[in-house]
Amino acid sequence: MAAASSSSCGGGGCGANCSSSAADDAPEEILGRLSIATGTAPSCGKCGVGAVVVVAGGVGLCGECLRAHLFGKFKLAVTSNAMVRPTDSVLLAFSGGPASRVALQFIHDMRSKAIESWDASNSQALPVFDVGVAFVDESTLLSKPRCEVELAISDIKSIVSSLLLGDKAMHIASLEDVFSSESNDREGRLMELVGMVNDDTGREGLLRCLRMLLLQKIALENGYAKIMLGSCASAIACHVLSATVKGQGYSLPADVQYVDTRWEVPVVLPLRDCLAQELSLLCELDSLKTQLLLDRPCSGINGLVASFVARLMEENPSREHTVVRTAQKLKPFSFNKFSANGYHDFLPSRLRPKFQNVDSDESTFSEFLCLICRSPFSESELQNLESTKHKAQKKIDLYTAYCCQSCHFQILPGGANLYDQFFSLLPKFWTERVDTASASQSSLRDQIKDYLLEDDDDEN
Repeated sequence: MAAASSSSCGGGGCGANCSSSAADDAPEEILGRLSIATGTAPSCGKCGVGAVVVVAGGVGLCGECLRAHLFGKFKLAVTSNAMVRPTDSVLLAFSGGPASRVALQFIHDMRSKAIESWDASNSQALPVFDVGVAFVDESTLLSKPRCEVELAISDIKSIVSSLLLGDKAMHIASLEDVFSSESNDREGRLMELVGMVNDDTGREGLLRCLRMLLLQKIALENGYAKIMLGSCASAIACHVLSATVKGQGYSLPADVQYVDTRWEVPVVLPLRDCLAQELSLLCELDSLKTQLLLDRPCSGINGLVASFVARLMEENPSREHTVVRTAQKLKPFSFNKFSANGYHDFLPSRLRPKFQNVDSDESTFSEFLCLICRSPFSESELQNLESTKHKAQKKIDLYTAYCCQSCHFQILPGGANLYDQFFSLLPKFWTERVDTASASQSSLRDQIKDYLLEDDDDEN
């Protein structure tokens, strides 16, 4: 996806690799795994007072300095990329995992400080941004007793309500709500759709896409301007490797940037530079309550990649950062930045070059995104789409052409005879987008057909 990989950190959050199966371990055991140097000094290398609990960047840090270190990364990502403007309402995708839990704490802290500054300001010219939280309930697809699910959701509500006041700040939606009023039996439709995908990796990819669609739906219906995901460096590193294995190398740069505006509501990743183990440790040290009962473990290619990255981390904990930094060298797409319009008023002059207006030759990206995963099309995929547009006899042919090669191999059913049923089960928002684009192109062709040369005329 387009969106962050896996679900464990909040409806498109950080992934099973970041949820840390060590959440129940003693802090001392976690500290031992996180330390990447032996014989570290007993006192913090930054403040010189606290006891070292983790080594980051070759420097031993105490608990307070670790928190400042991670909060500094989070705040720098938010401010330097203009992720949150004073006038914004931000929707945080939350699952109860360590990454999304830290993101909730940090965005709450930033908002609290902004409120303090606003109260102390004489002019009180700039407003303070609002924050809401969305939790995607996927229990329909999990074999969990309903009483346990309700208890987990109650825990999540209590976590959010301890920081954000008001019922409007918390949105809990079942994954089948992506179908809204399209079907009376939404649960049955979801189960049938997911059951048509035979590949484990493809099934996870489809669920991730449905999860993002639901987050977009919640954001649009409630007036949110941004969606904030808890995708951390560990999850992104896994996504980089799995996307490469799945043949998504062309679209990979779109998924590893701080900002992604290809969606109706832009998506931002403020924890991109933070490791999952550091976030889990911070939850332990600060007693930040997490809830992982509804976590979905990775399988297929994603599970193998997560195991591979875990092995690499045993040898060198900086491997995840290395993978992410390497992926960052790929050229981003035009939608991986905000345009200058509407942002310059809130930015210092040194940051304004980051938000240039998109060039006119880059402004057509929205026409060429995969129907399912929203990945941008490669050259060969574009050629196939263009040729299919002119000779497609049925809508199914057009829908199929609007799917990227990765979705073809891993998500679409094995037999073409099943395509009709599969596309009829997809959320109508996806297929209607293709219908609208096709109708627009047909209308344009009808308007200019009198001015087009026939093949015979062209030869003469």
